[in-house]
Amino acid sequence: MRNVSPGKYRFVLIATILLWIKTYIVYKTCFDIEIESWKQEFILFINPLSFLLFVFGFSFFMKEKARNRYMIITSFLTSFVLYANVMFYRFFNDFITLPVLFQTSNMGDLGNSVFELFRFTDLMMFADVVLLMWLVRKKSALVQFEPVTKKERRAYYFIVAAIALFNLGLAETERPELLTRTFDREMLVKNIGTYNYHIYDILLQSKSKAQRALADSSELADIENYIRANEKAPEKELFGIAKNRNVIIVSMESLQSFVINNTVNGQEITPFLNDFIKQSYYFDNFYHQTGQGKTSDAEFLIENSLYPLGRGAVFFTHATNEYMATPEILKKHGYYSAVFHANNKSFWNRDIMYQSLGYDNYFSQEYFNVNEENSVGWGLKDKDFFEQSIPYLKTLPQPFYAKFITLTNHFPFELGEEDKMVPEYTSNSRTLNRYFPTVRYMDESLKTFIEGLKKEGLYENSIIILYGDHYGISENHNKAMAQYLGKEEITPFDHVQLQRVPFIIHIPGVTDKHPKVISKVSGQIDVKPTLLHLLGIDTKNDIHFGQDLFSKDKMDFAVLRDGSFVTKDYVFKENVCYDKKTGLKTDISHCEPYMEKAKQELDYSDKIIYGDLLRFYDNKIKKIK
Repeated sequence: MRNVSPGKYRFVLIATILLWIKTYIVYKTCFDIEIESWKQEFILFINPLSFLLFVFGFSFFMKEKARNRYMIITSFLTSFVLYANVMFYRFFNDFITLPVLFQTSNMGDLGNSVFELFRFTDLMMFADVVLLMWLVRKKSALVQFEPVTKKERRAYYFIVAAIALFNLGLAETERPELLTRTFDREMLVKNIGTYNYHIYDILLQSKSKAQRALADSSELADIENYIRANEKAPEKELFGIAKNRNVIIVSMESLQSFVINNTVNGQEITPFLNDFIKQSYYFDNFYHQTGQGKTSDAEFLIENSLYPLGRGAVFFTHATNEYMATPEILKKHGYYSAVFHANNKSFWNRDIMYQSLGYDNYFSQEYFNVNEENSVGWGLKDKDFFEQSIPYLKTLPQPFYAKFITLTNHFPFELGEEDKMVPEYTSNSRTLNRYFPTVRYMDESLKTFIEGLKKEGLYENSIIILYGDHYGISENHNKAMAQYLGKEEITPFDHVQLQRVPFIIHIPGVTDKHPKVISKVSGQIDVKPTLLHLLGIDTKNDIHFGQDLFSKDKMDFAVLRDGSFVTKDYVFKENVCYDKKTGLKTDISHCEPYMEKAKQELDYSDKIIYGDLLRFYDNKIKKIK
């Protein structure tokens, strides 16, 4: 592009450089992207460049007025995408995917959370857009317009392509087969950049849409063979021990295991659960395995024993698939099923998904008396929720399968002074500080619920299952978490260990006489086969990736949705193997025997969902008696 007036490219270069530098600053200040070498830092620095040059380059095909408008609008939209990722990352410690962007029906319920995440300095993220508008308005020489020839455009895009290929080539040398690691969004953003990642995400979404149309029954054969080869026989003594009992299952919002048997400012955080565990089967090495769908992913896991998707929420993207969910299976054994959740019925697309899962009834917000006095944060307070639910529960045909989804212990962890039973913690994290009072409130609500079940005669003939759905405190609060746990820092190993959530099985007349703490590594994927076996239901015709938690041959193994996994002796996170005894890095060879299994299970589960493969399994579903 020699002998070309700089004015032809000046505006594009100004807009590009402003947004490029801003993006890099955001990478360093708003995202927790781990950099291990100068090469990774260089890749992180250059990765926004090719996209920005590409999109701003379209202005060379326009006349002056249209060009100016295009540059400002494009700069604003690109900045908005970047800012949306910042807000999403503050809450989920993750990057947005296309399916999440289409979950617009959830946005109306996010008001308090968004307000909590907003910072006044965020306005600076649009300062470059304001500067571009000012330059155009003042008709500055910096935005002087000159037409660009076809030859110059070709040369420009040749340079853009060279930069893009250079970036991708460097990234591939740093992380081979990078574009196959679709579940590792941080790795993609670190290497190809936020904007290119979103383009790639669009391509992945298009591919996933085509998978169902192209799928056939032969794809299920390998998956079924894998499942049958890995299936373990249930524990004979416990098989059917809860036969024909009502099933009451409670999703404990954002509850992590680190609060169990722990204190804040010298006071017990979960006194009721601590006592309840002493009368139950308690699994202290139980991990949540959710992805971007959070609570809805946890529901999907426990009722299908399939992994959630790495992108978006199954409840949104594949709500009309054929499933072999627990409610549908139990219906064939005379059970009536219902969900209790005092939220808008369409939130997380539950009104559609629950039909696909086989539920008979959904007691959503419209069934509850919700007002300002009995609400906080995301809606109806847990005590009122349980109190209003029990009369409905009494009307259900027995035996029933009833699931309750709590709300109060939800970010941003708001609670009135009158409901606080423990003081807030004192750290630099407002989120962690407020977490303990809302956990304590939920614990007290569960106590009230169990007492209510006893009072109404619904306790003795039931099996009661309590599970934490996902983490409450993200990596963004590691400094405060380290302070609370008395550690110097939260390492990647510690982070995985903090993904443990409580899992409690309580069978009146059984577990209160013979309680047990079970430390086998397990996860939400294991709940479905475990419950069905306790109810005396054979799962040999079922498609599931979990194992009966009481099986003597159950492997100590849990794979998380981001590809991390935990075994009896090791933790694998971000391509590093850790020794569980020391928490220190160890030779990768110790984790290698499990790496293929972890990847295979996630891939197989994805194939089932994207291809809607269980529709080809209908004949076997009908054989379940």
